[in-house]
Amino acid sequence: MTPNMTPNLVLFYVADPVVSAAFYERLLGIRPEAVFPTYAAFAFGNGLSLGLWSEGAKDFVSGGSGHRSELAFMVPDDAEVELLHELWRAMGVTIEQAPLDAVFGRTFVARDPDGHRIRVCTPDN
Repeated sequence: MTPNMTPNLVLFYVADPVVSAAFYERLLGIRPEAVFPTYAAFAFGNGLSLGLWSEGAKDFVSGGSGHRSELAFMVPDDAEVELLHELWRAMGVTIEQAPLDAVFGRTFVARDPDGHRIRVCTPDN
């Protein structure tokens, strides 16, 4: 029998969890649930959490490198994609990919201080 597992945590490896927590607090408009020198966490209303784990933490081990994944936020329509793009750009957030119409709908990609990709998009067409 396979246990009933539902993903509830996304972990990003970061240089400085305190700096990253401040970035995400400003970007998302929510306060972190926890901030420590080597770990910070945000909880979303849908049960998903974002953890920011220091690459310098005592127990940190990773054989990989690079940022080939994305934290994605689906918004209801194209207007909200455009609104968030303008708000984040005005905040000085690095935009990796300006708004465009992808095969799945309107989208753009931003980057956090550690280079992680943050996508905003509409639900799949």
